[in-house]
Amino acid sequence: MAHETDANPCHTPGWPAGFDLELRRRFDAPPEKIWQAWMTPDLLKQWFCPCPWRVSEATIDPRPGGVFNTVMNGPNGEVMPNTGVFLEVVPGRKWITTDAFAPGWKPTGLPFMVAEVTLTPTEDGGTDYVAIARHWSADTMKQHEQMGFHQGWGAAADQLAELLRTL
Repeated sequence: MAHETDANPCHTPGWPAGFDLELRRRFDAPPEKIWQAWMTPDLLKQWFCPCPWRVSEATIDPRPGGVFNTVMNGPNGEVMPNTGVFLEVVPGRKWITTDAFAPGWKPTGLPFMVAEVTLTPTEDGGTDYVAIARHWSADTMKQHEQMGFHQGWGAAADQLAELLRTL
């Protein structure tokens, strides 16, 4: 029989946390084009960070356990490496990544989030796009909000929409 203990090193209740931030958009492009923009490193570099930030490096292997690494660079010389892996991949429709693991399922230390992107085709050839950032705690969710989640992910989605017009 399971019982609660104060010695839980994870400080988790044992059920999903529910600390999610969400971005929803409607794109005038099919899911396959959005998949291409996400999974092609040279394309991802063009839109993934809100300007004036940029992505200088991207390594993408879209399969469970495959790498999803980026290096973001800020206008004042900031360098922000992001190491992670894919947890789930449904080509052209959905993927889930996390910074909790590096390739080989090696824990990375203190995880920040799990990101889930879902693409649903619409009858007119467009896509309903949902990107969710799932956090382990209210504190990390609030930290992400204060870092500018809504503005930053929204600006990146605007940049993605611009890129999609050229593909």
